[in-house]
Amino acid sequence: MLSSEIEIDIRFSETDAMGVVWHGNYLKFFEDGREAFGREYGLEYLTIFDKGYFTPIVKSEIDHKASVFYGQKIKVITKFVSSKAAKIMFEYQVVNLSTNELCAVGKTMQVFLDRETRTLELLTPDFYRIWKEDNLA
Repeated sequence: MLSSEIEIDIRFSETDAMGVVWHGNYLKFFEDGREAFGREYGLEYLTIFDKGYFTPIVKSEIDHKASVFYGQKIKVITKFVSSKAAKIMFEYQVVNLSTNELCAVGKTMQVFLDRETRTLELLTPDFYRIWKEDNLA
């Protein structure tokens, strides 16, 4: 299974009045994880865009397990989930590096939209099929 890791320092602006990371920021952390994964494995958003596609999120899930506070550091582990369908799926783990606690787990699903027509691509784009063949072999 392909995976990538990124460490993130928690900023004040990412917390609520109690100093706890606001729940909505976990989607941003997942985005940071996807970008790190893309850089590591050659599946960056600009590459997908240059191939003629957008990849919007159509489903996301987060299970919160433990709090993270201002000044702490987290690690986001992003794992690629292979599918025969024309979609990109990831699973995430957010670990508090200050406490070694698992703070959140989640999943996202993205689909391919044609950049020009903004219509859903039902078949796996050739570039993505080739990427999977090269990276999952």
